[in-house]
Amino acid sequence: MENQVLTPHVYWAQRHRELYLRFIAQGHGAKGDNVYEFHLEFLDLVKPEPVYKLTQRQVNITVQKKVSQWWDRLTKQEKRPLFLAPDFDRWLDESDAEMELRAKEEERLNKLRLESQGSPETLTSLKKGYLFMYNLVQFLGFSWIFVNMTVRLFILGKESFYDTFHTVADMMYFCQMLSVVETINATIGVTKSPVIPSLIQLLGRNFILFIIFGTMEEMQNKAVVFFVFYIWSTIEIFRYPFYMLTCIDMDWKVLTWLRYTVWIPLYPLGCLTEAVAVIQSIPIFNETGRFSFTLPYPVKIKVRFSFFLQIYLIILFLGLYVNFRHLYKQRRRRFGQKKKKIH
Repeated sequence: MENQVLTPHVYWAQRHRELYLRFIAQGHGAKGDNVYEFHLEFLDLVKPEPVYKLTQRQVNITVQKKVSQWWDRLTKQEKRPLFLAPDFDRWLDESDAEMELRAKEEERLNKLRLESQGSPETLTSLKKGYLFMYNLVQFLGFSWIFVNMTVRLFILGKESFYDTFHTVADMMYFCQMLSVVETINATIGVTKSPVIPSLIQLLGRNFILFIIFGTMEEMQNKAVVFFVFYIWSTIEIFRYPFYMLTCIDMDWKVLTWLRYTVWIPLYPLGCLTEAVAVIQSIPIFNETGRFSFTLPYPVKIKVRFSFFLQIYLIILFLGLYVNFRHLYKQRRRRFGQKKKKIH
């Protein structure tokens, strides 16, 4: 017995790029298996590969239009076939379909933008990797200075004081120039460090290194260079590894305690040695006249660079106060205060 051929009720809807057709079908009837068949001549050209999705009682067909546009009707014949009806579950007017199309396009562009910029997790990983490498390079640089000076001190004793600059100055120049990155990171928000303390330390150290030591050969053979460089490197060999571990979410309690404690004696000592270097350089700048200048007519007063160095000494200790206060607050936040219990 031949299977009965049935024409199903077909429900349709459209978007600018697609046609949606669906019909409900029961595969087995009272007279055996049912065969469903229908023919449609579309209003315009479509792509030859429709997508079918079958369920127990329903067949869904998605057909891609060749040209993205809105059709006035589904078929070429103006009169709608009796088995064809709108699919109100998916039906949209042309304006609503345009809004849906714009929303999808915007979603696609946003997805592409996010992929090009990278996900938040990727950006965080890149930032941590960048900060880890920066802190690693600085740690290696200051460690080289510290170890070099320590070994020379044990071998040569006090004699090592007087050629420290010629031994480690190149590495110190590198590390201090690279430290500009810290201030930039704080300024643009890569790190949460406050800008002012970072800037004070950057300018203060670089003034001592490049102006006081770098431009005056007479200062380069003085013992004060050893003490300035040794204190700077001692501070940094604890600070930078602490930041490295922070980048990989690790907390080594001994290192954390050292990072927040070593500065208490070393920052004032560092400030003191820098002040000694400035004071020792004043007579040399006066004698050589370097960076001194004469004001133009009619004043014609000679302004010695030593005048600015005396002002710098005041600024130096003000900067020590700002940085000391900042570091003290950091230490309090990190370790807290032990409150006494009141009975």
